[in-house]
Amino acid sequence: MSTLSNKIDFVLLVSVNMANPNGDPLNGNMPRTDYNGFGEISDVCIKRKIRNRMQDMGHDIFVQSADRCSDSYDSLSSRARDVLKNVSSKDRDKYVAAACEKWLDVRSFGQLFAFKAKDKDASGDSVSVRGPVSIHQAVSVSPVEVHSMQITKSVNSEPGEKKSSDTMGMKHYVRYGLYVVKGAINVQLAEKTGFSEEDSNVIKECLRTLFINDASSARPDGSMEVEKLYWWKHNCKDGQCSSAKVHRSVHVTQKTEVDTPSSIDDYVITIDEIDGLKPEILSGC
Repeated sequence: MSTLSNKIDFVLLVSVNMANPNGDPLNGNMPRTDYNGFGEISDVCIKRKIRNRMQDMGHDIFVQSADRCSDSYDSLSSRARDVLKNVSSKDRDKYVAAACEKWLDVRSFGQLFAFKAKDKDASGDSVSVRGPVSIHQAVSVSPVEVHSMQITKSVNSEPGEKKSSDTMGMKHYVRYGLYVVKGAINVQLAEKTGFSEEDSNVIKECLRTLFINDASSARPDGSMEVEKLYWWKHNCKDGQCSSAKVHRSVHVTQKTEVDTPSSIDDYVITIDEIDGLKPEILSGC
């Protein structure tokens, strides 16, 4: 595999329809919003979905969710300890190289490997990996309407119980929102982790198909959709311009005659031209 040699920037447009894209556990699992009512999706949530897609595509990943665990390890420490048992954490360079070679998410996003002093061949220090793929938290283009509904049960939980409709809790969702995800891939960090051109294509495909196999009661199939992926590949390592300028070149504006957006058709999307740098525009799946 060839190491990445050209900086990459990307912008992803994601629509949410009657779903909770990212609940806040400190606020009753309500969809995340800022003080002005704009919806938010954390970068951690987006990276989790990318990791899941990496798994679906057959790649080994280090940070696995409990319901998608593809090996016998019940923790990150046990996975690292066993898989990298032939490499001492005291030799940082070899340890980082082995971890990056084994796990795609480590060489993409980086990882902190923390060790207790009692661990074999560990000094109690930690080994950190800086990954080349950075992702901003997503923010909606317009303020979102958050709705809630009460959930009840109408069956017996235990034998002999009297059938009743007892309150079980609340379910929260965004009626409609169009979110913008921004990110970049840094060549200098890619060289350190061994992140390759082929890996960048995996990231691109993961973003394009972000919500495949992601359905849940909070996000039913079809309620979240990748509308567009804008992918810029620069002609050099450092980039022809800053990531900020590239990200600002995409303008998503609510149409003046629309009071409450209900689809991407209620927005006008334009892209500023940047000399010598043209995006690849992909539709979601």
